[in-house]
Amino acid sequence: MSTSENLCSIEPVEIAPLAKIVERHQVWSHMAAKYGVENPVPPWKTSLDGICDALDQGGCGPEILSFVDRRNEEDTLSATVYSNLPYPENQLVSLAHSLVARGVIDETELQERLTGIRARLEAG
Repeated sequence: MSTSENLCSIEPVEIAPLAKIVERHQVWSHMAAKYGVENPVPPWKTSLDGICDALDQGGCGPEILSFVDRRNEEDTLSATVYSNLPYPENQLVSLAHSLVARGVIDETELQERLTGIRARLEAG
């Protein structure tokens, strides 16, 4: 499948947990203000960069998600489906979208991970 075919097939896929993030406008600036955090950089940004680097250089190969496909999908999804989110949130949800659309992680597992993160945040 060519990159342009990938983009056409990935963009219209709706991923419920990610749609909720967009609907609620869950962005770091709002969360930081709510919890009194002054750091403008989300704590998950370094993990996101690491995941992207690992995908780009990893041994899993381009059949999972090549550098070019990842960047093209990120650009397309950030400009369309996730255009209401600021950077780096749109980068994060675009990557999650690509991974769910490709079957690397399923929606149920994504929702479970998001629920776990929320529980830790609210307990802290």
